[in-house]
Amino acid sequence: MAVTVKTFASASEAAGALSSDRSARYLGGGTLVMRALNEGDVSISTVVRAQDQALTRIDASGPRITLGAGVTFARVLAERDLGFLHAPARSIGGPAVRNMGTVGGNLFAPNPYGDFTVALLALDATVAVAGGFGSRDIPIEEFLQARDRQAGALVLSISCTRPASTEAFRYRKIARIKPKGGSVITLAAHLPISGGRIAGARIALGSMAPTQIRARAAERALDGRSLDAATIAAAASAVTEGTSPSDNALGSAWYRREIVGVHLRRLLSGQE
Repeated sequence: MAVTVKTFASASEAAGALSSDRSARYLGGGTLVMRALNEGDVSISTVVRAQDQALTRIDASGPRITLGAGVTFARVLAERDLGFLHAPARSIGGPAVRNMGTVGGNLFAPNPYGDFTVALLALDATVAVAGGFGSRDIPIEEFLQARDRQAGALVLSISCTRPASTEAFRYRKIARIKPKGGSVITLAAHLPISGGRIAGARIALGSMAPTQIRARAAERALDGRSLDAATIAAAASAVTEGTSPSDNALGSAWYRREIVGVHLRRLLSGQE
């Protein structure tokens, strides 16, 4: 089956092409789309590309940072102002994948991938899209819940607030092949502190549901409390509530439920 490649000067033109052709897929870094094509995915008949420089723009100068959807993980790692995102970016594949893979594409990566998106979910990111959703900014949690039901959406950028300190944001990926393997589980925590107590905790998990999810019960166990051993234990005990992991070659659903509390405790305690 022949595949047509269409290249546009602007992101809006590319979004229009995606919206008008349900068999079209956007090609950013290619780590997802080219794999699908190489594996014989006949649902893709058109590949859409855009040369819009806005898709590769980084704005990290203020308290809120914005990453164009086409920004690669290698570029994230090269930006000193994005130090809080270096651990998630470094956990994505090997150098070849990080040189090509994009932050926008990672939003669509299926389990056991999509680790960078776990970090963005913990940071309460906003996703700017054009096309299938209409042109608007969408909270990342809403985007993830609807991503597989929306055709023709083009992600333009992702933005989030910079954590107040290095201790306020924490990330951990558990993989059998380090650092580039698929995730057994991935965890990220954003723990803003006000008056010595946690205010607005966000805990995000990867490989614990069909898409990346928040651990709301663990968040409730943390909010309004100091980050002491008792609080950490309560959050670790509650973290499996609302999860629905599946079995795959990296681990069973049972195993994931057994270890996620252990690793959340280590993450919150600052243990390696």
